[in-house]
This record gives sequence, structure tokens and C-alpha cells, in this order.
Amino acid sequence: MERPYILHMITPGKQMSPFDINMAADAGYQIIVPYCEADMKSVTALTQDAIFSRGPKGVARTGIFIGGRDALVAADMLEQSVKAMVPPFVVSVMADPSGSFTTAAAMVACVEAAAKKKRPDGLKGLRIVVLGGTGPVGRIAGVLAAQAGADVALSSRNGIDVAEEAAQQTGQRFGVTIHGISGGDRAAVRASIADADVILACAAAGVQVVSAEDLGHAKKLIVAADVNAVPPEGVAGVGVMDDAKPLAGTGAVGIGALAIGNVKYQTQHRLLVQMRDKPKSVLGFAEAFAMARAFLAESAGKTG
Repeated sequence: MERPYILHMITPGKQMSPFDINMAADAGYQIIVPYCEADMKSVTALTQDAIFSRGPKGVARTGIFIGGRDALVAADMLEQSVKAMVPPFVVSVMADPSGSFTTAAAMVACVEAAAKKKRPDGLKGLRIVVLGGTGPVGRIAGVLAAQAGADVALSSRNGIDVAEEAAQQTGQRFGVTIHGISGGDRAAVRASIADADVILACAAAGVQVVSAEDLGHAKKLIVAADVNAVPPEGVAGVGVMDDAKPLAGTGAVGIGALAIGNVKYQTQHRLLVQMRDKPKSVLGFAEAFAMARAFLAESAGKTG
């Protein structure tokens, strides 16, 4: 009898995301087990229980998924799980807390593709402002953009101190330079986007962070992307279905939540399939970004 594919899903939160459970099932995992309210010590124990119980052949059909709501904690848990393994007992591991790794990867990949239509260097040298930048998607989007050569600022509606703390903490953790900028009021938002080439709107659902009047201050804008699918739109004029559509009243294009969401879905699905089909895979946001880029290149090839 062939051994089943088992996915152990670990989260520091009180529950595992039903979205991620559905995605795991659709990727071919047959037994999916959540472990909630886990800490770093739990990750070590759960990992070693998972690897030693199936033998070298069984571990090839075993995976570990790290969830939660904190991008930095999830990255630490991913590293801890890898460290806890003892060759040849090694399984595939993936982290995607609240979908932030795959969402951020999809968002930045879509923006990069749109920017390359206007300039060959993509994101390199561009000024990128991440509104709602202290949340998990905003932080990882900022890291990916910085790694791609952009000058990145994380904005917070709670003011400059919160923004700078998040930027310093995130940049130090992932080895990039990120700045903090205030988004505490309308004047601060307008000042922050005045010299922005790209706006990444990563704020809470149903919150408009950039109004039509605010956009008038973004004279250099090339691309505005928004992950908010709940009305009103996070960036005025960017519809959820927009896929590099000209943004009225500006020289920029807009990328909406569902356009990003399609790339996010394909990215997460393909990573979960890779976990299953390629034993010993270690998948974080860098791998998610590579997968999102590959999906967009594949899609462009089909329509080109």
C-alpha cells in the first residue's frame, strides 16, 4: 500500500486558515493536520515527530507548513524547522503566514512586470512607498522590492515612530535597507507619495489609503497596486480587476486586488505542489517571488 501524502500545518495562532487547508488539499495532500498555538520549541518537537515516524521513504511524502499572522515569526519558524531535521530524515517545509509571503510576492512581481514595460531596469532605483507597510504583506513586499533594487519606505497611519521601528526591525531581520515614513494623516500621506514612483497599498480591507485628491500629489507615479478587494478601493480609481490599466488623472497604471490575487493563488498552489513532488524543498518568500515571476512570464508567453 502506497503511503499517503501528509501535511503538518503549524501556526502560533488559535486556528489554521481554512484557505490554506483548502489549498493544501487541492495540491494533493491527503491527510492535513493543524497544530495551533505553537511556539518555537513546539516547532522543533513537531518537526522531529514528523520526520522520525515515517522513515527515509515516508519523509518524501511528508510536508510541514508554517502559518500564523506574523511574517518575522513565520520566517524564524521556517528556519527552526529546517534546523530541527536530521538527514536523511528531511521533509519539505513552506511558510506563508496569512498568505503574506505569496500575496507580497504576487504584488511585487505584478508591479515589476508593469514597470518593465516602461523601463528595462524594472524596480531598480525606483522610489516605492508601502502604505499599510507595518503589516505582514507590507513588510514582505517591502523586503522583496528592496532586494530588487528599489528605494523602499514603509508607511504607517500610526506615525513615523511606528513606521521607522517596523522598517528597522524588518530590514535588519532580512538584510536589506528599508526606511520608515509617516502616513498619520492626509498631509503625511500626500507628502509621502509626492516623490513615489510606485505605491503599494497593503492596508486593511475596506480602508481607502489614497484618495483621488491624494493621487494629484503623486506626480512621478508609474504604478499603483492595491491588495484590498473590499470597497472602497484602497487606491482611488484602481478597480479590483485592473491589470496594469491606465489610472485616470495620472500617467500611471493600476493593478487591483483580484489581478494580484490570481497570481497569488497560482503561486501558492504551485509551491504546495512543489513541496509534494520535490522532497526537501524549503519555500519562503524568495521562492514565492521566483514562482510568481515565472507564472507571469509563462502567462505573457501565452498571450504574446
